[in-house]
Amino acid sequence: MKRLLAFIKKEFYHVFRDKRTLLILFGLPIAQIILFGFALSSEVKNIGIAFQDNSHDIHTEKIIAKIQSSSYFNVENPILNYKDIENRFKDGSIKCAVIFSSNFGSDLQRPGGAKIQVIADASDPNTATIVTNYLTAIVNDYQQQLNPTAKLNYQIIPELRQLYNEQQNGSLNFIPGVIALIFMIVSTALTSVSVVREKELGTMEILLVSPFKPIMVLIAKAIPYLVLSLINFILILFLSVYLLHVEIKGSFLLLFAESILFIITCLSLGLLISNVTDSQQTAMLISMMGMMLPTLILTGFMFPLENMPWIFRVISHAVPSRYYYSIVKSVMLKGLGFEFVWKETLILAGMAAFLLTIALKKFKIRLS
Repeated sequence: MKRLLAFIKKEFYHVFRDKRTLLILFGLPIAQIILFGFALSSEVKNIGIAFQDNSHDIHTEKIIAKIQSSSYFNVENPILNYKDIENRFKDGSIKCAVIFSSNFGSDLQRPGGAKIQVIADASDPNTATIVTNYLTAIVNDYQQQLNPTAKLNYQIIPELRQLYNEQQNGSLNFIPGVIALIFMIVSTALTSVSVVREKELGTMEILLVSPFKPIMVLIAKAIPYLVLSLINFILILFLSVYLLHVEIKGSFLLLFAESILFIITCLSLGLLISNVTDSQQTAMLISMMGMMLPTLILTGFMFPLENMPWIFRVISHAVPSRYYYSIVKSVMLKGLGFEFVWKETLILAGMAAFLLTIALKKFKIRLS
């Protein structure tokens, strides 16, 4: 045990002496939390919009004021004609144009109703759809306020409520994925260079002639990064709660235990990469680039898995971060207990055991 503690202490010295390692370990999570929490969002805001008011009555003025008061739109200079709309779409100053028909106010009292033309820049179809839905909702709300007593013979009025994120905070969707991404990249990348670094520095011979068994070498290599990753986890949760206002609704102990299991899985994968590569550059490239894209694409937090072809849905089952993302979302956002995440926990435990076993078998006790 004394030898093991001495070896672990040596690994801590390796980490703290390397400024780049510390930057990756603690700088990357903070940068990603801030980036995904503030810069990246699925919400559509500050959309440039312009109006052509051919009626200039009180109703058009109130609708324009209602749209202008919304945080989704930035009202730009009025439109002159259709050619002006096309030119302003081309230069990107607006994304949407609204044209009110002549005699808009008087047409409201007629059976046919008044006309509003909405023209959206569909070079980004998702944004165009969201913008037109926003405008439709605002106009319908104004029409309901204008004549609240008007009812059809048969009328269905849906009452909507969004569970788990009633404030529609975009950070809630990204935080579980960012936590999985950080652990998958940082823990895997740092441990992936731990063994291969000994090969490059020529100190592997010392390890091989020592009384240490291969399993003890791998454990000693992994423990410092496990401890530092757990500190990282506390830091991420602190930033999520106090900076992004993401509430932890479930059990913190369950979330902490699941995170330990996922970190062990990532460390095992990193040790496997380190044992099968011969240079730190190769190990870092495989762990950073090879793990980032699957975590971004095949976990479900950036793109819904249900929308992907079946072959990608099958491949996603081999990505450990997919299960951890589901666990964090269930425990942290929905407040669910272990009985709802035991399947994902069992899969992660199996992956950790499998990867650690393969890493141990790939550990070469003789240098070529």
